[in-house]
Amino acid sequence: MANVTVTFTITEFCLHTGVSEEELNEIVGLGVIEPYERKAATWQFDDHAASVVQRALRLRHELALDWPGIAVALTLLEENAQLREENRLLRQRLSRFITHP
Repeated sequence: MANVTVTFTITEFCLHTGVSEEELNEIVGLGVIEPYERKAATWQFDDHAASVVQRALRLRHELALDWPGIAVALTLLEENAQLREENRLLRQRLSRFITHP
């Protein structure tokens, strides 16, 4: 199966997500998202970046956080999800070890 990556120009990204170019610059500066090819003359963003920004906008709306606060919240949520996945994998390994010594 082929991987398809959808990319957006800055203008398309702003229209799709509802953020202004100024907000986009701040979001990129905080490391919330990165351009698809950072070294390109003009930034482009992939569909994953769009979904991260949509999640960030929900946090902004629901918790009334500023962009630096959103960056911290997203980092904590990502770390939490990663720890949950690691714990799940460890429980699987442990259960295999216990049932098949």
